[in-house]
Amino acid sequence: MAIGLWAAGPAMAEPVIPRSELPGLGGAGARQPVDAKAAPWRSLGRVQTELGSRCTGALIAPDRVLTAAHCLLSPRAGGVVQPGSIHFLLGYAAGRYTAHARVAAFRLAPGYQPASRGPASADWAILHLAAPLAEAPPLPLAPARAADTLMLGGYQQDRAEVILADTACRLLGLRRGQDGPVLLHDCAGTRGASGAPLLRRDPNGDWSVIGIAVAAIRGQSGGLGIPAQAILP
Repeated sequence: MAIGLWAAGPAMAEPVIPRSELPGLGGAGARQPVDAKAAPWRSLGRVQTELGSRCTGALIAPDRVLTAAHCLLSPRAGGVVQPGSIHFLLGYAAGRYTAHARVAAFRLAPGYQPASRGPASADWAILHLAAPLAEAPPLPLAPARAADTLMLGGYQQDRAEVILADTACRLLGLRRGQDGPVLLHDCAGTRGASGAPLLRRDPNGDWSVIGIAVAAIRGQSGGLGIPAQAILP
């Protein structure tokens, strides 16, 4: 069955879409605001460029943030923005944030082509912060497992000042795309959630990132992600 996908962000880089037409949400109100100071959300932040685009990222090391590669695109130039024009606002909520860092450099996934915004299986980037952030613990990457119970939260177009999260969703499957592995999930999330981590709570209570959201499904809840095993060194 063909699935109509829409890139899940960045918010504000393109014309605002009416709430009723936003992809990835479906009809149910699965998303709720969460406390940006509580685990695991305290390790998330807003990735924003000086061109006005906004996405979501997760701290995976004191000086590294994982996000979607298409969040770094410069629509006018047809390439990517300069690293120094990207900011990471850790724990952002309603204009306040726990810490701020400018990006010194970034690494795009091998094979990602900014001009064509793809392939989707390579739509990830790691931001190298100009200074490490010690205000929140980094989230480790871990391989996805079939039928994982997940959570997805990010700074989404319809309420970009807070983290909206679906805290009870599932991994639907892993598959091999034309250019690499992708995963399907039923977590509600829309534009601005690009780069947001797909989170799993392990039996010992720790949180891990099993992938990132990169596209939303038209007309229903869920979307496409990149599994952590495609990002792990």
